[in-house]
Amino acid sequence: MGMAVSIDIRDEAADAGRLAAAVGEVVDWLRWVDATFSTYDEASQVRRIDRAELTVGDAAPEVAEILALGERYRIDTGGYFDVRAGGPLDPSGVVKGWSVERASELLLAAGFPDHAVNAGGDVRLRGAPAPGRRWRVGVAHPHVRDGLAAVVQMGDGAVATSGTAERGPHVVDPHTGRPALELASVTVVGASLVAADAYATAALAMGLAALPWLDRLAGQEAYVVDAAGDSWWTAGFPLADPDGS
Repeated sequence: MGMAVSIDIRDEAADAGRLAAAVGEVVDWLRWVDATFSTYDEASQVRRIDRAELTVGDAAPEVAEILALGERYRIDTGGYFDVRAGGPLDPSGVVKGWSVERASELLLAAGFPDHAVNAGGDVRLRGAPAPGRRWRVGVAHPHVRDGLAAVVQMGDGAVATSGTAERGPHVVDPHTGRPALELASVTVVGASLVAADAYATAALAMGLAALPWLDRLAGQEAYVVDAAGDSWWTAGFPLADPDGS
């Protein structure tokens, strides 16, 4: 997927062999996802479908699942999330969250309920980092190199950020075909990383019109930094406590 993925498992009593097997299963899964959905590999099923060399019906069943999710979020966002926003088929905005959700489920099934899986800053959290504590996730500041715009503090859930901090203005408004420049960063927190990632991307594409839309978005909370550096967040956004506890 063109990004680093880190796995943080909290289990002091874990057997080394069982731990290695669980991590290996996750790595194998992510490598399969990359080979199937990569937009960089000309041999991937996504690239072959885009060139009309392979039909969706003949591809892996997960491909049809991903494209159905992409269509669902295109409708949910009024077209601001679109797997063809840039022209060629690119379902990466669905694939990343979906694959990390599955990775988290694999770790849970393997008996590791307390973990975090981080794919390029989009994070799926389960359980707790330690008894009585909550996970803390930093949100990169789009205007300050190596700085943080906010810190999320929560238990089970997902954190997804779409912005310009790492890749510059790479999100396109599908309705105009022009880069989305009014917002510099949108972070969405919710139960599902698939939804959080899609909604964060859509909101960045919407620009300032996303603020009232995010405020009405059921089951999600959001933190936004605009192009001028001003910040805004929904009432329920889980900002870290000032005392750092």
